[in-house]
Amino acid sequence: MTLKPILLVEDNPDDEELTLRALRKNNIQNEVVIARDGPQALEHLFGADGAVGVGPAVVLLDLKLPKLDGIEVLRRIRADHRTRLTPVVILTSSREEQDLIAGYELGANSYIRKPVDFVQFSEAVRHLGLYWLIINEPPPV
Repeated sequence: MTLKPILLVEDNPDDEELTLRALRKNNIQNEVVIARDGPQALEHLFGADGAVGVGPAVVLLDLKLPKLDGIEVLRRIRADHRTRLTPVVILTSSREEQDLIAGYELGANSYIRKPVDFVQFSEAVRHLGLYWLIINEPPPV
């Protein structure tokens, strides 16, 4: 069985490395594709020619991104019938209540604030991987 990739949308190199370390530490074997801004995330999801390939198992989406913020990326994911059902977990350091509300209003599956402590962050990633990659039953393609 081929594992679907994880799309990590993260512009901060430290948070990217922290997430990758936490995934490795928890033996999550899925390939991780990195997008460092909103347009890169959309290009991965929709392709340069607009053709959707194999979608990710889950999108881990930061909100504070250059060029196109995470809320707009989420809006576009949910607006397209080809990606509407893709699981999206907002993984952000934002403490803004309006970000939390907007994320859920636009159809985020989960909203997680990044813990500062690596042990807490690693545990959060372990739970994410266990739920979204093993326990959750995704919709048929």
